[in-house]
Parts: sequence; C-alpha cells; structure tokens
Amino acid sequence: MAPNVPALYELHFAVPMAGATLSALNVSLDEHALTIILHRLRPKIIFVDSELAHLVSKVIHNKNNTHLLENHHDHQPLLVAIHDVSLDRRTQCDLEVREYEQTVAIGESNFQAMSPTNECDPISVNFTSGSTGTPKAVAYSHRAAYLNSLGLILRYNMGKSPVFLWTVDMFRCNGWCFTWAMAWQRSAVSMNVSAKIIFDSVQLHKVTHLCGKPTILNMIADFPPVDQKPLPSVVDVIIAGAFPTNPVLKRVQELGFNIVYGYGMTEALGPALIRPWRSSQHHHHDNDDNVHDDHNLKCREGLHNITLEAADVKDPTTMQSVPSDGETIGEVMLRGNTLMAGYLGDPEATQKAFSGGWFRPGMSGCGTQTLHRDEGPSEGRHSLREGGDQHIGHRSCLVEPPKSCEAAVLLKMTLRASPCAFVK
Repeated sequence: MAPNVPALYELHFAVPMAGATLSALNVSLDEHALTIILHRLRPKIIFVDSELAHLVSKVIHNKNNTHLLENHHDHQPLLVAIHDVSLDRRTQCDLEVREYEQTVAIGESNFQAMSPTNECDPISVNFTSGSTGTPKAVAYSHRAAYLNSLGLILRYNMGKSPVFLWTVDMFRCNGWCFTWAMAWQRSAVSMNVSAKIIFDSVQLHKVTHLCGKPTILNMIADFPPVDQKPLPSVVDVIIAGAFPTNPVLKRVQELGFNIVYGYGMTEALGPALIRPWRSSQHHHHDNDDNVHDDHNLKCREGLHNITLEAADVKDPTTMQSVPSDGETIGEVMLRGNTLMAGYLGDPEATQKAFSGGWFRPGMSGCGTQTLHRDEGPSEGRHSLREGGDQHIGHRSCLVEPPKSCEAAVLLKMTLRASPCAFVK
C-alpha cells in the first residue's frame, strides 16, 4: 500500500519471483474499506508507505478484526514500512515495524526465483473502485499479465527505446500492466503528478510515453505557456475515463502530444480497446466543418488489444450481435486471453461474469456503421446504468459551448433514475 515509489515497482517483480501473489492497494482507502479488503486477502506480509503505516497498523491490531488472524496461526501479518528517502526518518513512522531497505538487505544473495507451476496461477489481485458497490477482488494470472504486457509494447509502439513516465497509479490494474511491460526499458517514477513534472521529465529523461486519467490533459493544457518547454520529440499520452473536451484536446495536441483514448476496466487488465488519434484529413466527411463530427468519430472508433480475441455488442438474451445502425442498444462483451482469471473467492460471480462464453462487464453500447464490430463498442453511446456510470453521449453535448470547461453526468437515484449534470 504505497504511492508510485521505486519500492512498489520492485515489488511487482520480487513478490511473484518469491512465489507469492501481489496486491497493490489504493492509498486513498479509509479504515473501513481497508478492513474489508484485508479480510478478503488474508495477507502474510504488508508493505506500506510510512505515512500510511498507522492506518494499516490500526486495522490489523483492532481486536474486532479477529478474522485477519485466520490462516496465520494466530500471528498478525508482518508489517514492513517503505520510507521516503526525501523525508526525515523521525517524522515518518514511530511504529515498531520493519523497514523495507533493511528487510531487502537481509535477503539471500543466491536466492533462485520461483516460477509458477501453472501459467494460470495468480500473479496479482486488484480491486475494483467500488463505485457500484463493494470492491471486487479481481485475480490476474501470470499468462494474462504476460500476454497483456507484450500487447502493450505492440499497441503503443514501444519497440524503440521507450521511456515511460509513471503518471498512472500502480495500484490501478498494476499500472495497466506497464509495470511488467517496461521491465526491459527505462521508466521514471514520480509520487506526484503535475504539468511541471511532466514537462521537466520529458526534457530530462526524454520521456516517450505516459498514461492515466484525462485530468492529465487538463494539467498540460492549463500549464502557463511561459513555463512550457518545447518537446524534444512526440510524446504518446494514453488516457482512459471521461472523454476530454475539444479545446483541451486541441491544445494538448498543439504542444506535441499524441493522444490515445482507451476503454476498459479492472477485469480487462486496464484499457482493452484503444483509439489512436488521427487528424481530420484521415477521415472523409461531406462538409468541411467537421470538427464536431471528427470528435464524435474519434470517440466511437476503437481497436482491441492484439491479445484480445474479440469485442462485440450483443443482445444479452439471444447472444447475437446487434445491427451496426448506431441505435440498437446491446451489451458490451469481451473475449480473449487478457481478461481476469476470476473474482477471488467468488466462483458464482465469476461464472456470471463469463456466462455465454464472453466476459460481460455490465455496460451497454451500440454498433455503428463507422465501426467494425470486432474493433470495439461504441464508447460514445453508452446508455445510463444504475450505479452512476457517466454518460459520455450527454456529456459531449454539455462541453461543446465555448464557456463550458468540464462536465459530468451521473444518475440521480430518486423514485425514478434520471440523469443529473454538473457543469464547470
């Protein structure tokens, strides 16, 4: 449980090589959520940032949490603190816990890495955000993580000496599996994310790729022009989440960033479908004023990971593909090698998620004439669902006015579910 620090990156390799299963936890968890998650995991060792050690210690020493001691022979999990070398040790953690670097130092120098006995054995467990209920424990297999890592290298053109800047949290799908994809190349780790750090890192480390939430684009676009530095080369930015506004996209592209939009979820090991951005001249429209149309086209089209067999929009009852008419609503479904192994300790939920031979994330979409069904669902036409899924179709209309900066559309759960918009 730590932010993006070198120790967490090391643990993405050390833990599997020790024959164990890794679970990187969100640093924003409160005591209640952390208690639930630790109960599900039953961890033997907890590596925790020193600033979060008090919270974790409080949870595992709570006498009411006796279930945390189960399967541990009445011993509590071993707590190991990760210290920030930039801070004074005395200000970080006064608990009697082991220290990360000291623990590493007493390791066996001739230790032989342990390979999985089966490629379908779990390498990690990631938790969903919990925005629609209790967080689900999603197990990744060695096979899926390996194949997805290879797919990332091909999908994002990372074949020639890439340098990756860590702007996506490693606790989000193991950094979208970039932790393992970048094992053979350089990466720059930063605890905090800001426009200044991004521009400085591009200059200092010659960063070629970064990814994360769309707010990264807002940071870049809003950074004062006097502080911006010309990019030494094109930088690929992969984002996933609420679709950015046209002014933000235009500004970021003008600065030399190449934007790629992704669609995915925890169960798909991060973005499963992507849309590389292209200028309007690559598309044919009936009129010259095609900025709005081009924006919608980019919002819709998608290419799935080379290691993902297929993505489709189907009728959930007949399991037949819906017509590509841009109107018929169906259910988004995925199938392939780079999906979760299942939900930890919940075979019933796993079976339901994969019913019909497809992974069914519970999201709606529609087929379009501009999008071949195997290339992915219509991200711009998702219907509103219970649980607060953002409706990108409505949102794109709200952000069109020049004075509109950002917008979000959620479900207002009253007697009848209805959309509720927030506009900045």
